[in-house]
Order: sequence, then C-alpha cells, then structure tokens
Amino acid sequence: MKQIDVFNGDADGICALHQLRLTKPCDSELVTGVKRDINLLGRVEATKGDRITVLDISLDKNRTGLDRLLDQGINVDYFDHHFAGDIPVSEHLAAHIDTSADTCTSLIVNRYLKSAHILWALTGAFGDNMHQAAHDVARPVELSREQMLELQHLGECINYNGYGLTLDDLHFAPDDLYRHISPYVDPFAFIHESEAFKKLADGYATDIAHARDIRAHIETEKTCVHILPDQPWARRVSGVYGNELARNHPSRAHALITEADGFYRVSVRAPLTKKEHADTLCMQFPTGGGRKGAAGINELPIDMFDRFIEAFTATYS
Repeated sequence: MKQIDVFNGDADGICALHQLRLTKPCDSELVTGVKRDINLLGRVEATKGDRITVLDISLDKNRTGLDRLLDQGINVDYFDHHFAGDIPVSEHLAAHIDTSADTCTSLIVNRYLKSAHILWALTGAFGDNMHQAAHDVARPVELSREQMLELQHLGECINYNGYGLTLDDLHFAPDDLYRHISPYVDPFAFIHESEAFKKLADGYATDIAHARDIRAHIETEKTCVHILPDQPWARRVSGVYGNELARNHPSRAHALITEADGFYRVSVRAPLTKKEHADTLCMQFPTGGGRKGAAGINELPIDMFDRFIEAFTATYS
C-alpha cells in the first residue's frame, strides 16, 4: 500500500498539501508539474489498497483518470475549488470541492483540518490572490500587519515559481520546492532561514520589474490586455503580474497573453469586485479552464487571437 499525493504546482496546491502532511505525516509519491499541467491523474499508476490525495486540480479536467482509479477500487480524497462538473458518486471518493469565488484549496483544507496549520493556509490563499479571504480567515489569529505582508509575499513567491511552459522555466520543480518547504511548521522560519525562499524572492523581484515596464496592448475602463514576450521571465511572472494588476484595478478585468512558439498562453483575471465568468470565457477555447475569478488558456491558436479579444471584451464590458 502506498500514498500518492497529486497536486497543482502553484502556491495553493503546495500549501494545501503541506497542511495535510504536517497533520498526517507519511512518505508519499509526489505527482505534480508546472501550474498549467493539470491533467495529472492520467499519470498516476496505482493498485487496490493504495490511497490517492488530489489537491487543486479540476475534477472536470481529470475525469477520465479519476473514473479509471475509482473503477479499480482505489480510494481518492479530492480537495479543489475549480470547475468540477458532475462529481462521481462512489464509495471510494471523498470529495471536498467548493467552487465559490472566494475560496481556494488551501482554505478548504484549512476547514477540513480545523485551522491546524492556518498560517500555511493563509500563505496559499495569498498566493492564489485571495487577499480578502485570507484577511477574513486570519482574524482569530491576530497577526500584525507586517506578519500578514510577509505571508502575502511568501505566497506570491511560491505561486510565481509555478508558472512556466516547462519545468526548465522554473527556479524549482514544484515537488522539489515542496520538499524545501516540508520541514517547516512555521512559514516565518522558512522566510527567514531558507535559501530556497531567497532565490524565489530575488527572481520574483527581477521578473516583475521587467513586466511592469511593458505598456498595455489594450486599456479601457473595464478591460486591460497585456502581451508579454516569448521569454522565460515572462512565462514565470505572468500569473503573479496578472494578480497584481487585478489588485491595483479591482473593477477591471485583465488578460495577460504570453507569446509562445506557434500559440499564445492566456491568463485571465476577472474584476475583484465581481469575480465571475473567467472560467466560462476560457472554456470557450481549446485547452481553456479555471475558476470564476481566474482562469486561463494553455494553448490559444494564433488565428483565434482576435476571437479571444472580442469574447474577453464582450464578457467584461
């Protein structure tokens, strides 16, 4: 019998898993990838008696793999907040799925664990751009403003590491970053002691400075589109820069479009004042998906660029 942990390579996935394994330590097989690598259950090989924990990847995008595992009689614990579609009814599936716009997988796990490791839950929420939700959940803890800002920066740095076309774009493979984090019960100790955090923070500062120098391709009262070049730094920073733009202009929808070899990679952020429609917008296009407040398209064909701009503008105008 073995434990297999399947998780998104962003801050929400990593911090959700970290909370669970701090509470229930075990040696597990890790299955993850870059943030957009979400069809992860298709890579899982398991036999009856194994147990699988899935964190922060869409059930809808992993339905085939999940059905295969459930049909084999393998027990699956599933924690997520993305569009799920119909959830299978099976004695082997424990589904903890909440698609509300103001939650994330780290906060779902936090509820499940009764706030046993709430500081890591806050870190994951900040990384997923759930700032208001993080502040709401943090009230009983009575952290200082400086401590909240430290957790925010940590979450953003972990999240930043997940973005890239391939693992070569990242500072750390997500499973390696999780292993750097896993010894730390206290996120503040990780911030002040870990060389891995220093590397992430330095890279984040450099890359976001490049992004801020790029002028908007389209900018209106309701929508804004940025086009980033086909460069590793741009692929790394696209998600966290989109989150920053959303916070700076909460009534505006944002699309960050990163050039690639033969296609575009798209990140969409709905207005923070009305976190809706990002998932349904992106699902109109091949390889699109996500959640109501933030979604993306992994490979938008070049000849669909104008169609996407029209759909984005119509959705948020």
